[in-house]
Amino acid sequence: QVPLVENGGGLVQAGGSLRLSCAASGTILRIYTMGWYRQAPGKQRELVAKIFSGGMTNYTDSVKGRFTISRDNAKNTVYLQMNSLKPDDSAVYYCNRVTIPWVWGQGTQVTVSS
Repeated sequence: QVPLVENGGGLVQAGGSLRLSCAASGTILRIYTMGWYRQAPGKQRELVAKIFSGGMTNYTDSVKGRFTISRDNAKNTVYLQMNSLKPDDSAVYYCNRVTIPWVWGQGTQVTVSS
């Protein structure tokens, strides 16, 4: 298992931006397809963005054009830049390997006020 540590969440007004980071130790993230997930209260966890080992990215429709997933291989870190945030984006955000998830980290809370 790989310990995942998510950071960067917070409280922001609608229209604002946040940048989340996901760091791991004990493995090289760039060789995996990594994803950012979110889970709002009472809802299932959903995959919102993923980045393949080759660098290609994919987004769920609700965040296309607003969120950008990227990685810094030197820092072994995956990022999620979130712009034009909406109250519906409020959730706990997690990162994990997409194919076979590792143990889930604590996540980072994102709260968007209207």
